Amino acid sequence: MPQAVRTTSLPAGERVPVLGQGTWHMGESTRARKTEVAALRAGLDLGLSLIDTAEMYANGGAEEVVAEAIQGRRDQTFIVSKVLPENATERGTIAACERSLKRLKTDRIDLYLLHWRGSPPLAGTLKAFAALKRDGKIRHWGVSNFDMSDMEELFALPGGRDCATNQVLYNLRRRGIEHDVLPWCQQHGIPVMAYSPVEQGRLLDHRALAEIAKAHGATPAQVALAWVMRAAGVIAIPKAGTIPHVRENRAALDLALSKDDLAALDRAFPPPKGPRPLEML
Repeated sequence: MPQAVRTTSLPAGERVPVLGQGTWHMGESTRARKTEVAALRAGLDLGLSLIDTAEMYANGGAEEVVAEAIQGRRDQTFIVSKVLPENATERGTIAACERSLKRLKTDRIDLYLLHWRGSPPLAGTLKAFAALKRDGKIRHWGVSNFDMSDMEELFALPGGRDCATNQVLYNLRRRGIEHDVLPWCQQHGIPVMAYSPVEQGRLLDHRALAEIAKAHGATPAQVALAWVMRAAGVIAIPKAGTIPHVRENRAALDLALSKDDLAALDRAFPPPKGPRPLEML
């Protein structure tokens, strides 16, 4: 049986792990496919049942990698996928979801997100989400890369308060959401999914991370992940393309940062003093 992993609640009450598995850049190389599938399966063995993907990643290739990894284990897995904004009209969203379901070889997506704001009106996307949910093709829906004004606009629309998450860029170097987006989501009981929680590895040579890691017998990546997951209602979705990398990520759940550690990280990576434009990668 997978080991128990710390969880947080979606607005509807369902609990999901605070550490998931990302798949951005998976499915781009046929040579890496076996290793990627094995990594995702190892993550499932370790209780990292939330797998985040998108129709954009490798033009659907990442969803196909996920399909292979979850074969025979669909009921152990919480799948998150995303519709591109150019597909997010009412009819386009339904068609995109059907294509994702086919690639994922499943009859439902657990959480379906609008990848970022585009020109199609949000009201039409929400109608599609409601229809997909009614038909059992998705279980929850949410958004990605929405700032606070986007979230307020969403909540003012019919059905907008059914939003289950907002997936945004968040790590030690990208703390802008702490001023408004994160508190707003926490106040409304909406978990934030943090993508690129270790800045795709670019954070890891920072001296402050190295010092804290050394003191805990941990790695800089584990410190960066533990920091992201310290906040209530935040889910980290790092990508790990190999089994050792998955195990390293999983161990971040067992790392407790002290007040001194957090203060040192605040000095090295100062929190925002005011509103900042939402950052995206």
